[in-house]
Parts: sequence; C-alpha cells; structure tokens
Amino acid sequence: MGQRRRRALGQHWLVEGRYLERIARATEISPDEVVVEVGAGTGNLTRRLLAIGARVIAVELDNALARALPERLGGPPNLAVVAGDVLRIPPADLLSLASVAPPYIVVGNLPYSIGTAVVRHFLRSPLPPRRMVVTLQREVAEGMAALPGQMSFLSVEMQYFAEVQVLFIIPPTAFRPPPKVQSAVVRLDVRRSPPVEVDDVDSFLRVVQAGFAAPRKQLRNSLAIGLSLAPGQAGEAIAAAGLEAERRPGTLSLEEWARLYRALAARRVATGV
Repeated sequence: MGQRRRRALGQHWLVEGRYLERIARATEISPDEVVVEVGAGTGNLTRRLLAIGARVIAVELDNALARALPERLGGPPNLAVVAGDVLRIPPADLLSLASVAPPYIVVGNLPYSIGTAVVRHFLRSPLPPRRMVVTLQREVAEGMAALPGQMSFLSVEMQYFAEVQVLFIIPPTAFRPPPKVQSAVVRLDVRRSPPVEVDDVDSFLRVVQAGFAAPRKQLRNSLAIGLSLAPGQAGEAIAAAGLEAERRPGTLSLEEWARLYRALAARRVATGV
C-alpha cells in the first residue's frame, strides 16, 4: 500500500547500488555529522548514510513507509524519522524534533514535481544547511548550474545562495519505476557570504525575476514588461548599470544583475522596486 501511494505522488526510487554509493560519497559527510534526508522511502540511501556514521533525520511523507523504516534498517540509534511534508516543516523544527543542532547537510532523491521547491525551502531558510546533494530532473539540475549565456531566474537565485555543480547523470534504468526523463545529482555548497552586494535579497530577486519576464526579448523590453515600465525608463536604468539594453537576460552574470538592481533601487520612486 505504501509503495503504491508513493508512486501516485510521482516518486521514483533509486535502486541501483553504484549510484547510491556515489551519492553517499558525494555528501562528504563525517561520522556524527547531521544529515537531513528528504524522501527516505524504503531506506536505500538511508542505509548507506547510516553506515558512514551520520546522524540521519529521515523525512518521509508516506506514513506507512515512515513507520516501517526503523525496523527495516534494524533500529539504528543514529536514525530519527519524521513523517510529514518537508515543505511544511522549517529546518529548525526538523533539527529540534531529532534533538540535534546545526550544522547539517541535506541529501535526497527529490520528486520531480517539488524538487526546486525543496531546494529553495532549505536555501532560503533562516537556518540553511552547509551543503545539499540532491537528485533532480536533469534539465532542472543543469539549469541551476548554468553559466551566463544560458542562465535563467532559477540559475541566478540558486547561485546567489550557493555554489552549484552538476556531479553526474543517472539514467532512468537506475530507478523503479523508471522515469521518462534523465536525472542528475547536483551539489549546492551554501555560501558563507553573499557573492554580490545588494541591500535586500528579496527585492534583488524580484528584479531578476522581472528581468526574465520575457527571456527571449532584449533586456530593455523584458525588464520593462516585468516591472511595468516604459522601455525608455528600463533603458535608462540599464545604461546606468553600464549594460547594453540589447542583451538577452540570460547573458547577465550575478554581478551584472546586482549592478542593475542598484541602478533601479536608485530610481525607487519611479520603479517601485
């Protein structure tokens, strides 16, 4: 019953041992280090994390799977299971429920439908992890790590909070049931300090999101659409930031977005940013 419900939620279990081992190694965890595993399922990855000696907080939405997990894994003392929706539980509460303190690392084979939301949930938390090593749809993982020229709002957002790299690709045959798309393991090392200077992170990201309102258009037009400005107003801010209005949004680096944000912030009354 638990397995059928989990499939209905769109989860695909990673079962091939060599990929599970590679993920466990990629976490670079040490004995007694705290790990939050999102979507523990039947414990295929959990078992390997426990073998390293990590103190694992296994979060599982399916109540039946959550109840069965400790017995399935032999009742290890370094395992705490939390049954619930990870998106509804603040990271600080997860640690408190397991009676552990930060720092911590996040690991997991994330359902495609909520993968980005889970990563954002932890990165934007007041208590973010040191590192995340998660399996996502390949297209999403590569989007998070994209370089200027192919960047999106997701790229800028993720790279503001973390250094992002795609570690390796996992084929559909490694999962049960096999998904229709490829997966990728991505590592996000959370930054200790911001990579660019902005006075308000949320406002900065709203500007970036506005700038990608029409990503195929020139930056001047896309920004004007996103912020409800006249193209001339958008062009003035872009010029003040030392950028060319004809560029596409996906070509801007984090530093260039920060310069554009500061130029717009200086025109706060006119733009509402």
